[in-house]
Amino acid sequence: MIYFQGCTAREKLREISKSTQRLLDQAEVEYTLLDIEGCCGSVLLRTGFGADAQEIIMNTWEKLKGEQVLVSCAGCYHTFKKDYPKILGEKVNVIHTSQLFLSLIQEGKLSLLHNSGDERVTYHDPCHLGRHMAEYQAPRDIIGKTAHLVEMERNRELARCCGAGSGVKSAFPEVSQSVAKMRLGDVRKTGSEILVTCCPFCINNFKSVMKTSKNYNTKYSKDLKRRLEILDLSQFLVKRLREVAP
Repeated sequence: MIYFQGCTAREKLREISKSTQRLLDQAEVEYTLLDIEGCCGSVLLRTGFGADAQEIIMNTWEKLKGEQVLVSCAGCYHTFKKDYPKILGEKVNVIHTSQLFLSLIQEGKLSLLHNSGDERVTYHDPCHLGRHMAEYQAPRDIIGKTAHLVEMERNRELARCCGAGSGVKSAFPEVSQSVAKMRLGDVRKTGSEILVTCCPFCINNFKSVMKTSKNYNTKYSKDLKRRLEILDLSQFLVKRLREVAP
């Protein structure tokens, strides 16, 4: 198995990659990392740079063909699963971390702390994993095993976007921030202390808004008496392992 970290987890949010590798090591899963990983091509595809994306995709496919591929990023998962077969005529044997983690838990290879029901956690459905790939249940099943999952009013196929996808964060930063604030408002209504998601882009945008919007942060802290913790599913799981390898 090749663990394809993805650009954001590899370069900006490295804790996602570290947490994922820690879980794989704990479950004794054999995997490798690419020396030069490159990009899956998702962002170029979504922003209209088809020719550039195709060149990237062909280069990346040469490194992955014949291997099972594990991804942290919802965008990578969507791209490998749906776009590569359309562009290359080749299927990628790809699995998202949420799906693998659930299998490892069910097989007893990852043991979680008991669900006390005291900790309120909400889950944000990334567009690429949810609406595009219809994977809604695996992350929820995992969270529900070790915490009290509180759903936002808009969830699953009706979930509000984080505001970062399809180049919106770069081209229209004000729109991106506005959408993220609305989604964080959905989070606030649940009274949750932790927001879990499965997309580094979503995490990056939410954290950016939390840092730059001081008035919003103050309001949020006043409501919850503490700062919201925003975690990838891998980070959430590492904190709740019954036994974690040193």
